[in-house]
Amino acid sequence: MKESEQMPDIYRLGEHSYVLQAPEPVTLTQQHKIWFIAEQLRIRAEMVDVVPGMNNLTVRIQHHMTGNDSDEYNYVHELFCHYWTSDDMILTDGRELDIAVRFGGEDGPDLTHVADLAGLSIDAVVRLYTEAEYRVYFLGFQPGFAYLGGLPEALHTPRHASPRTTIPAGSVAIGGAQTGVYPNASPGGWQVIGRTDVVLFDPQRTPPSFWLPGDRVKFSVAEVACD
Repeated sequence: MKESEQMPDIYRLGEHSYVLQAPEPVTLTQQHKIWFIAEQLRIRAEMVDVVPGMNNLTVRIQHHMTGNDSDEYNYVHELFCHYWTSDDMILTDGRELDIAVRFGGEDGPDLTHVADLAGLSIDAVVRLYTEAEYRVYFLGFQPGFAYLGGLPEALHTPRHASPRTTIPAGSVAIGGAQTGVYPNASPGGWQVIGRTDVVLFDPQRTPPSFWLPGDRVKFSVAEVACD
């Protein structure tokens, strides 16, 4: 560990559950640490649940593995710190995934709004969006929903003040500094800029999720509709 590197905050979250919160800002380097720690902890028998998030990691430990609450906290704290400072970390390169998107029109009703807020043309928004490479930071919200990092700052767009009651499956959307794709029809407040036909979650598939933490994602243009 470099001398200037900050250590994470570690705290209890209910009975036998603990959170590692990495320092701000969110960086890919720190996310690699979180993925690495999650991999190391998943193979330990005392870990009941290991859930990596964006810039954080939550674990639940078997209650009989340690002594009192103080001993348990110290045990988890030592594990977290050991792996956080480990020189054995292997970077997660992930798979390369491509998702073809129909931008604008009925498939992307908020594309014009995003362009207006950014002060860009629709073509410029699509170009910026598809030139970037994204990383799957973690899965959540619903099965197969990936929170993607790497959205160009010019495209950061606030969520809707009032969420839509239904967003179609496959909708490609922007929410603040993140982007993602809705695997299933659901309510949502993100700005919908397009839609894809890729099936993101299939319980009959192994693994059922189209993407996994660490994967690298590129979006390509299938079509750009003119309003």
